[in-house]
Amino acid sequence: METKNLPEKKFSAGAISSTVWQNQGKGSNGEPVEYRTITFQRRYKDKSGVWQSTNTLRINDLPKASVVLQKTYEYIILSGINGSSEEYAVEGSI
Repeated sequence: METKNLPEKKFSAGAISSTVWQNQGKGSNGEPVEYRTITFQRRYKDKSGVWQSTNTLRINDLPKASVVLQKTYEYIILSGINGSSEEYAVEGSI
């Protein structure tokens, strides 16, 4: 049985943010495994003033997106979480 994933760390610069999620599941051998995923988004207010999120960026968002993603990568690598960087997935299209 998989349990709900938990946010582990969030990085943001203005409206741009990424979140590292801690996930629990079962490996192919049935043993419990822990893995991380990363979500990336831009927050904005719609015409009604309601906060929304998207993974679509504007050109002016790119410098902040670069910083946020670099800090996310540094956190994962420097923490030594799960060893290899190939074990991570980024959710959302950029």
